[in-house]
Amino acid sequence: MYISNLKLQNWRNFTSVDVNLKETVYLIGPNASGKSNLLDVLRFMRDIVNPKGGGLQQAIDSRGGLKKIRSLAARKPAWVALEFEFREDLENTGELPDWSYKLWINYEGKGKQRPIVLKEEVWRKEKQLFGRPDPDDEADPERRIQTYLEQINMNRDYREVSNFFSDVLYLHLVPQLLKFSEQLSLRHLEADPFGQGLLDEISGTQKRTRDFRLRTIEEILLKVIPNLERLQFKKDETTGRPHLEMLYNHWRPNAGWQREDQFSDGTLRLLAMLWTLLSSNKMILLEEPELSLHKAVVEQIPELLYKTRKRKKSEGQILVSTHSEMLLSNKSIDGNFLILQPGKGGEATKVLLPSDAEIEAMRAGLSAADILLPQTGAMVQSI
Repeated sequence: MYISNLKLQNWRNFTSVDVNLKETVYLIGPNASGKSNLLDVLRFMRDIVNPKGGGLQQAIDSRGGLKKIRSLAARKPAWVALEFEFREDLENTGELPDWSYKLWINYEGKGKQRPIVLKEEVWRKEKQLFGRPDPDDEADPERRIQTYLEQINMNRDYREVSNFFSDVLYLHLVPQLLKFSEQLSLRHLEADPFGQGLLDEISGTQKRTRDFRLRTIEEILLKVIPNLERLQFKKDETTGRPHLEMLYNHWRPNAGWQREDQFSDGTLRLLAMLWTLLSSNKMILLEEPELSLHKAVVEQIPELLYKTRKRKKSEGQILVSTHSEMLLSNKSIDGNFLILQPGKGGEATKVLLPSDAEIEAMRAGLSAADILLPQTGAMVQSI
């Protein structure tokens, strides 16, 4: 299942967003334009339905409260509205979406001024499964501090929507957290967005599946890492700790082995991205995957995304935030582009789509770096 349409109102940088999404989506914009905040909509929904979390209230509190979520540029009506349409087939756009979910949030008008559900709806095609507030909410206003989506006893008929959000993966690997995980002894964050638990995840994967994925990753790394001969998984015989090892060409026998704490930051980020692509059939959010990578590798990221997922025959959606000229110079990019244009004087960020003329120019052989990226660079002044 895919998100085919996303509507936002008063979410962080944005006062109004209404965009259709394809299987792969590239968010393009300068620093502080709202790329991370747009991705955070999906993380927010994942946090709401997380059975180990605190639902709507915890999802809002962890982001500094509703006042931090609501756009500073918001005008009346000032509530936060999130609306999603889902389809099993993104090509079948002529019919009603398979599912629709709407969530509007505002402060309660009196008392504790807590965030409450102002409106919540689920539709399956033309049939509305529920709408809030309902008579039970009117009789017991306390119910409105929770969504129905997060409640197992309420979401049975539309658990497919809840499960979709629950399965969203966000990856923004911080190599140092992986290299020095034993020394740092930090608590892993829920869903491990920074890759602290990557080795434990690899270790916990069934051997046959793990070996297949690592061989697939090895095939790709052999093409982009000079002198690499082999990638392997191994547990330390003394501590039992899992490790990844790479063998490089070396004039001394067995002198070329390195463990993950000796890998370059770029190697670790590429390895984590490939593992995530191979291990998930669900929506994946990739934040600036080009970081620490050689430009020749960055240019191939769009093809890596496409070929890795197709090799696994997975159907998960991928959202990529980037402002990399090299990544966007790949002319074979398949997907759609959302161009984030920050407002001036405190105004909201706009989300623009390429014009018909720009699309035709890219079809004629120009790249997104040629056509779309200059629009974001023009917003940044020379130092």
